[in-house]
Amino acid sequence: MSAVTRSPRLLAVRALGLGDFVTAVPALRALERALPDHVRVLAGPAWYRDLVRSAGLGWRVLPTEALRTPEWEGPAPELAVNLHGRGPQSTAAVEALGPGQLWSYAHPDAPGAQGPPWPGAVHDCELWCALLEYYGVPADAEDVRWTRPAGVGDRDDTVIVHPGAASGSRRWPAERFAQVARRLQNRGFRVLVTGSSGERALAERVATEAGLWSGSVVAGRTGLRLLLHLVSRARLLVCGDTGVAHVATAYVTPSVRLYGPVSPALWGPLVDTDVHACLWSGRRGEPHAEHLDPGLAELTVDAVWQRCERLLGRGQSLTKTHQD
Repeated sequence: MSAVTRSPRLLAVRALGLGDFVTAVPALRALERALPDHVRVLAGPAWYRDLVRSAGLGWRVLPTEALRTPEWEGPAPELAVNLHGRGPQSTAAVEALGPGQLWSYAHPDAPGAQGPPWPGAVHDCELWCALLEYYGVPADAEDVRWTRPAGVGDRDDTVIVHPGAASGSRRWPAERFAQVARRLQNRGFRVLVTGSSGERALAERVATEAGLWSGSVVAGRTGLRLLLHLVSRARLLVCGDTGVAHVATAYVTPSVRLYGPVSPALWGPLVDTDVHACLWSGRRGEPHAEHLDPGLAELTVDAVWQRCERLLGRGQSLTKTHQD
């Protein structure tokens, strides 16, 4: 009797945040197309499972912390792809598994990675697609759209205001978000203020200063799937440079985005730019700083409101054009 042939296994590593997952989707899809017979495993946070389903990907999620070697079982993967960073820590974490092949950007402190040099400041989607192209895998950085969840109809009159961000340098002042939220409510829109549980106090401050209706604060009360659902059907999203902005890109949800220390050329939308307004002063800064970035501070309420009015004024013609 012949031995049972085991399917080759592919491990991709991307143990980061919400936006980082979304920008890696084009690369993950490219790997699916190029290696359809591989068992595909994505090492990342356990909550990536909801994102994998929402993006229509065929990957199993292996819960893994950032820069930690995944708790891999059985023989080493035939191929491991470092989609986490330039190394050397992320590369070393993957190398520890002894994969048959390792695809990663080169780093002088990671001699086992013989890949291309780090390209520097390029859009994150293009960054990872370029890595795959180096190894002969065709990839399309603009392959970012997701199918809207089942049961989601036409976009409603909900506008989402998301005031939070991972660092203080990327958080536009709460009182300015509140002024925009007040104007949106005065226009007759149902405003929801989203965020994580740690951002609930910030969301409540925005809602209180805006005089929003009772129940408008859903920060900390929505699981990931509900947040995705809300964004997929919203009429507009107003937010900073943060993960939920990338979800708007995936669902072609109109958005007004406020950029501070980092250019939208690196983290903004590559497609459907007619439905996304990216405001940026042109001044670069420190993305992980504690205090408000000076460039972000230059963005005024009136400038943001003008972009909101422009997108909202396009009405149903805009939403119907981008239905799935």
